[in-house]
Amino acid sequence: MKLFIIYLIFINGAAFSMMGIDKYKAKHNKWRISEKNLFMSAILLGSAGAILGMKCFRHKTKHTGFVLGMPILLIIQIMIACLLIWH
Repeated sequence: MKLFIIYLIFINGAAFSMMGIDKYKAKHNKWRISEKNLFMSAILLGSAGAILGMKCFRHKTKHTGFVLGMPILLIIQIMIACLLIWH
């Protein structure tokens, strides 16, 4: 359980950081992090960090796929966690 919590902290920190780095790169016309990789960090249980990064850095907030997709991923992940805990 302790390793899982460490993993959650790491992946959410990574997803948050990726949003910030991609926003910086977008502003400075540099090579960007692909949307596929941003979503992959969320799928790997970093959706909360990705959402927080979107809000803090105002990044991908006009992209419907991110605005709807990230919260949907988070809800699904919470539902799965609840099922695993209470079942």
